[in-house]
Amino acid sequence: MKKITIAIDGFSSCGKSTMAKDLAREIGYIYVDTGAMYRSVTLYALRHHLFNADGTVREQELRRQMEHIRISFCMNRETGRPDTYLNGESAIRTMEVSSHVSPVAALAFVREALVGQQQRMGAEKGIVMDGRDIGTVVFPHAELKVFVTASAEVRARRRYDELKAKGMEADFNEILRNVQERDYIDSHRATSPLRKADDAVELDNSNLTIAQQKQWLLAQYRRAAE
Repeated sequence: MKKITIAIDGFSSCGKSTMAKDLAREIGYIYVDTGAMYRSVTLYALRHHLFNADGTVREQELRRQMEHIRISFCMNRETGRPDTYLNGESAIRTMEVSSHVSPVAALAFVREALVGQQQRMGAEKGIVMDGRDIGTVVFPHAELKVFVTASAEVRARRRYDELKAKGMEADFNEILRNVQERDYIDSHRATSPLRKADDAVELDNSNLTIAQQKQWLLAQYRRAAE
């Protein structure tokens, strides 16, 4: 089979990363979680007090500090999956980061910087990348484009269960509001809005198991790589 580029886009908490990681491991491709890259920039902004009291970003200050943000991936031998690091420290998913990531990801200068990194990562193909604009902006000529969706309630429940499993405090209604707000912001931002590429195949996984998703995605890969 030929080596291809696989772009997986979709809404937050719809299982994109799990699907992409499993596929990459199955077929021996490199996996890149672009959402983790935007969360890393958000975490940096939070740690350096680059948000105003109303939740808006101090854009000029963040722009000046972008050169100090180093994002890297390192394989976790225990999980068999890559962990994301911000300036050498593990970037952890929290509700605080989730609540602030959309306005950061909407900034044109942030997207320009990270898209450039992502395109360099995938220059040799043999990569699975997931995010919001992979098939439309980062790799518009990817051989396989997948758009994943699920109902907001299902996605909020998945996020709630994930946080509780980690022993973290979680409120379902708060998470549901966050999911709906992120959907709106991601779909309506001026720069690289979330949308399904014209040539993408769509998967609604509201009622699918991880095993069913894996089987479906593997079949899509085999068809595209023939």
